[in-house]
Amino acid sequence: MTDYSSKEYLNLVDKYWRAANYISVGQLYFKDNPLLKREVKADDIKVHPIGHWGTIAGQNFIYAHLNRIINKYNVNMFYIEGPGHGGQVMVSNSYLDGSYTEAYPEITQDEKGMQKLFKQFSFPGGVASHAAPETPGSMHEGGELGYSLSHGVGAILDNPDQIAAVVIGDGESETGPLAASWFSNTFINPVNDGAVLPILDLNGFKISNPTILSRKSDEQLKEYFTGMGWDPIFVEGDDPEKMHPETAKAFDEAIEKIQSIQTEARKHSAEEAKMPNWPVIIFRAPKGWTGPKEWDGVPIEGSFRAHQIPIPVDQNHMEHVDALLDWMKSYKPEELFNDDGSLKDDIKETIPADKMRMASNPVVNGGLDPKPLKLPDYKNYALKIDKPGQFDAQDMIELGKYLGDVIRDNEQTFRMFGPDETMSNRLYGAFDASPRQWMEPTHEPNDQFEAPAGRIIDSQLSEHQAEGFLEGYTLTGRHGIFASYESFLRVVDSMLTQHFKWLRKADELSWRNKYPSLTVLATSTAFQQDHNGYTHQDPGIITHLAEKKPAFIREYFPADTNSLLAVMPQILNDQEKINLLVTSKQLRPQFFNMDEAEELADKGYKVIDWASNGNEDPDIVIAAAGTEPTMESLAAIDILRRQKPDIKIRFVNVVDLLKLRSPKVDPRGLTDQEFNEIFTVDKPVLFAFHGFEDIIKEIFFDRDNHNLYVHGYRENGDITTPFDMRVVNQMDRFHLAEEVANAVQGAAASDFANEMEAMVDKHNKYIREYGDDLPEVNNWKWDQE
Repeated sequence: MTDYSSKEYLNLVDKYWRAANYISVGQLYFKDNPLLKREVKADDIKVHPIGHWGTIAGQNFIYAHLNRIINKYNVNMFYIEGPGHGGQVMVSNSYLDGSYTEAYPEITQDEKGMQKLFKQFSFPGGVASHAAPETPGSMHEGGELGYSLSHGVGAILDNPDQIAAVVIGDGESETGPLAASWFSNTFINPVNDGAVLPILDLNGFKISNPTILSRKSDEQLKEYFTGMGWDPIFVEGDDPEKMHPETAKAFDEAIEKIQSIQTEARKHSAEEAKMPNWPVIIFRAPKGWTGPKEWDGVPIEGSFRAHQIPIPVDQNHMEHVDALLDWMKSYKPEELFNDDGSLKDDIKETIPADKMRMASNPVVNGGLDPKPLKLPDYKNYALKIDKPGQFDAQDMIELGKYLGDVIRDNEQTFRMFGPDETMSNRLYGAFDASPRQWMEPTHEPNDQFEAPAGRIIDSQLSEHQAEGFLEGYTLTGRHGIFASYESFLRVVDSMLTQHFKWLRKADELSWRNKYPSLTVLATSTAFQQDHNGYTHQDPGIITHLAEKKPAFIREYFPADTNSLLAVMPQILNDQEKINLLVTSKQLRPQFFNMDEAEELADKGYKVIDWASNGNEDPDIVIAAAGTEPTMESLAAIDILRRQKPDIKIRFVNVVDLLKLRSPKVDPRGLTDQEFNEIFTVDKPVLFAFHGFEDIIKEIFFDRDNHNLYVHGYRENGDITTPFDMRVVNQMDRFHLAEEVANAVQGAAASDFANEMEAMVDKHNKYIREYGDDLPEVNNWKWDQE
């Protein structure tokens, strides 16, 4: 039986570590002569060495010891690389364990393959300097710092046999999202979920500054993490001979604590679970460890100067190549690699086998056994519409009933996430199916829907955490929704950008499995934030996502309950997308029967015959995307049909906005002929839109019809009445009706235009006196036959 703590075994771990370091340095500088078998020439070195060194050796050391843990305890573990541009770590280790060659057969485990590996790193046509989708074993890119622990926790939810080894850089630890993610232990149930092992990699420095946590004493760090509910374990040093046994002991302690917590908890039900003190490892080793000690009279190792390229050597500056060679040879490659460049057999004994390798763990490549959701029939939740606009309902309340049954039917593969807003967004039906997952104490009757096991995680007021959990959950093959107030989706728009970039690059890789789509539910929208005011009014997430590659972005604007329900199946079982679903939680008129809703969901748009009085040859096309734009457009049509019945109107409702784009922009887009059949070639088009107006203008830019009038969000708002939010942005029925009459009749509509302006003036005076909207607004119903 192997003694994984013996000096002999730890010597092999040390050799593996040195091999990873050698390959990591080689990737920075070399494009040929990887084993230094001949004298190094200028052509062997890259013209522009690009990359980072400071965090590499410490992470390689951690990785080597995690391999040892896997072998000793037979645990399923995967690696999340939190420190920024340390891409060599996962590339080097996946190369050494063979996973890289399995994904890229041309990168063979010999001298020829090593040469290709070295050359491609941070090289045109090669691979990035961070743990990108191209790297086997990665599910966290780390281009933007702060989300490693959130991703790790999302990944182990409902994966009880998995451990996420999350290495957190001490620079990363200073970000707001990462600081907030220490609360993640509140949401890990030791019965149903796996475990995270956070490893705080304190190397002391960022790009050019010291790091805050590295300057804290062990006593201070112990108090901090203990107070947060963690059990800190410390490892510190720079002498590998001493560090190996100390690290082995610390890692053994951490794994045995995790296993003890899980074993004890799993004697009972998930509902009876108590919040444990999970271990966290505080690992202190110098920045730039094992690299140059100093250069040009100043320290390199143990200083910020080790952050990127520590020795100034490139193809055009070979004066100091001997120092580079001394560094490379300090790892004693002759002890690590055979003559053909393959890793020596005794070192291979430290590498886990097959899918136990962290770079080959299927959980990080779309999950262990991904399955589509079992979805209830959305028609069972439909509202019966005999005549449009005759009664009001709350779309989110109705959707909550549907989502409650999605939860019931998918108890291991669907979760809802949010920042303390699921109730505020009125998804009440979800709580009929499940409580929130919450491991802290509960205090009834003051608390509501909190329990150790649940399918909803929204008890932390952090958009970063909620969105990060969902990313980790979907990247490991499961499904979910992140629901938030519309304006504060801007808090995580860069996270969504990073996720989009991941999807885009992963989609290019044949060996990557397809991921379930990430669905973002935007509610509490700009046009009904009367009680929170201007700060809560921002639909900019729509514009932000629409700028990305269209193959990976969908934006839906269902105007009522039935159209909302009809789009849910194509959203929830979609793949490789970010779905933005913009909805209303307010009491709203219900317009579309289920047949109409299904056509809206299927085509993305529909000409609404019952709201059109000149469909065949219209004087104007009125289009609407969004709840309030649809309601106000129909109210404007109601006014026009009563007072300007000679104006022939075609009304178009739009749900799948980006489908209106040209096929030159979006392959799903409408041809010019299809577009012109809807919007005509030259008739005026008034488009009432939920977001900023530039998206609609962009859609029409390369079309034939430029006779366009857009009314959307114009960055006007306040704490005011619901209808006044539309008035101040000129997306109300009076401004829309005036615009239509002017566009069609010009000066002949002056009297009508004055009447509409008078109604706006009447509105302004009324709300300032009574604090409520006009009765004719509040009581309006669509009642055209």
